[in-house]
Amino acid sequence: MPLKDLTKRVFLGKSRDPLDPSVFHKVSLVAFLAWVGLGADGLSSSCYGPEETFIALGTHRHLAVFLALATAVTVILISASYSQIIQLFPSGGGGYLVASRLLGRPAGLVSGAALVVDYAMTIAMQVAATVAALSSLAGGVPQSRQLVWSLGLVVALIFLNVRGVKESVQILLPIFVLFLITHLLVILFGLGRHVTAVPELAAATRREWNGTVATLGLWGTIALLLRAFSMGGGTYTGLEAVSNGLQVLREPRVRTGRRTMTYMAISLSFTAGGLILSYLLTDVHRVQGLTLNAVLIQKLSAEALGAGSAWASSFVWLSLLAEGALLLVGAQAGFLDGPRVLSNMAIDSWVPHRFSLLSERLVTQNGVFVMGGAALGILLYTGGSIDVIVVMYSINVFLTFTLSQLGMCVHWWQVRREESSWGRRLAINGVGLILTATILVVTVFMKFREGGWVTVLITGSLIGICVLVRRHYSSVGLLMKRADDVLTTLPRYRPADSSGAVPKAEPVSRNTPTAVFLVSGFNGLGIHSLLQVQKYFPRYFKNAVFLSVGVVDSANFKGADEIENLKKETERDLNRYVEFARGLGMHAEHHQRIGTDLLDEIVELCRGVKERYDRPIFFASKLIFPDDNLVTRALHNQTPFAVQRRLQFEGLQTVILPIQVHV
Repeated sequence: MPLKDLTKRVFLGKSRDPLDPSVFHKVSLVAFLAWVGLGADGLSSSCYGPEETFIALGTHRHLAVFLALATAVTVILISASYSQIIQLFPSGGGGYLVASRLLGRPAGLVSGAALVVDYAMTIAMQVAATVAALSSLAGGVPQSRQLVWSLGLVVALIFLNVRGVKESVQILLPIFVLFLITHLLVILFGLGRHVTAVPELAAATRREWNGTVATLGLWGTIALLLRAFSMGGGTYTGLEAVSNGLQVLREPRVRTGRRTMTYMAISLSFTAGGLILSYLLTDVHRVQGLTLNAVLIQKLSAEALGAGSAWASSFVWLSLLAEGALLLVGAQAGFLDGPRVLSNMAIDSWVPHRFSLLSERLVTQNGVFVMGGAALGILLYTGGSIDVIVVMYSINVFLTFTLSQLGMCVHWWQVRREESSWGRRLAINGVGLILTATILVVTVFMKFREGGWVTVLITGSLIGICVLVRRHYSSVGLLMKRADDVLTTLPRYRPADSSGAVPKAEPVSRNTPTAVFLVSGFNGLGIHSLLQVQKYFPRYFKNAVFLSVGVVDSANFKGADEIENLKKETERDLNRYVEFARGLGMHAEHHQRIGTDLLDEIVELCRGVKERYDRPIFFASKLIFPDDNLVTRALHNQTPFAVQRRLQFEGLQTVILPIQVHV
């Protein structure tokens, strides 16, 4: 095996065959694994979300009782509303697809851009929190060193995720289980240990409420609670992950997705609410270099196992290790769902089309690299400080929540005559809309001046870039459509038979001059290439071969039926080319392959032609812009040039036919 292929095999693993009927079963996740891969973001946010909420209360600590209840109720309501989204959109897409289909493309763009930015911040936040939690084991580590470790972990996650979804989740599964066990014990002991103090807690909470209202006034007290609630907004950021990542779930996806949402709602509401109450009951205070969870676990371990005992130290070490490691697992949501949002936006031409392509490991590799790179940039900008990232965090997710809930409310109202249960469903999403919209307004208001404006600026800039990208694709698409309308309607030699197949022509000799056309669908570009060759090589080529690759991307990698449809569509388009070429008096045939890597597949097809014919010349079309620059090269792939280099290296003559485009 060549060194390049061996290196790729070691780091990325063996390539997967998209035509294997069992491949979807092999790469998909059951509900429990989906809970690990997609739900870890929400559950791991309990490592910093409740802490930020509790600290924001300052000296009014007993008001945490209200926030614990509000946190649990918020998680349950948002989870219930997203279960309805999963049922209505079983193919996935989450907030982007919901807003696009139910509220229109502009709303979908806002939701998609917000999700992309939020997932990048999710990775940065989770990794920074991972390092902070693990630093608590050493009693504190300088911030500069934490930043270096954070950057290294992001790079490691990038390489882990390009290997595949299921592989990355299975590796992190033991960490997830360890966190569940240790923190369940901590919360149960923390609440059970002080269960007899509940009457005293209720009385103290009442006194705290009355004293705070007397000092700050009613509205001041409400403002304090809202600010504390908004600072812990990161607690809810993973709840939309399942609806965004339904493509990776095991069939039946709707049932698997809703079961995963149930796991997430129960675990997160119990953990987040339980931790806030445990802080209060255990009288936890912030210690320099330690997280509140670390202080809580140390105090409870000392009470349960004896201060200074080896068992207590071991449990503290194990719990904090699990917590830090789970935060790292939580970063998976950004790598699992961020690239999928980008791929859906690429299909709709908001971002470069290459983001919809799958690697040979059947992952959206380009999206993984972009999300990882964005997270690295955020860490460098913030210095890896959780206090800075948390201010920028969670604004966008509530924007997406609000648009999704609004879209669902509009939908249930529109189908009220056809859907008998529309009232109950509208009520669920309506409550979710009011809740998420309120949190969004409060979060933006409270965080904007403290640094939240950076999130708004980044998201707005991304939306502007997406508008420009789509405008460019629309301009090029309009020109291509005009060419298609003219060239693809030229007279045919004879129609195909009823099955869609073109009658076979008599074979030609190996020595016949052969024009080989690399085409993508039956369109004006392919016809233009054929006519150009006839024009510049009159009566020279008697044989035409059409090659095409059905590319398996995120739009059609949804099941064996979709792959079969792709094969049929590719063959149908090639038959139309063959029919057209025979109308010009040429012998014609076609060959096709299905795969994820366009370049490798097309080169294999060309090698096959060379084995059958001695004098082939390969022709590929390339859009040429008068002001070619980095932007046009990023938006339009450079496959023709890459194919030309590969084929010429193997001694195959390749010609690129330029297609001038003025936009």
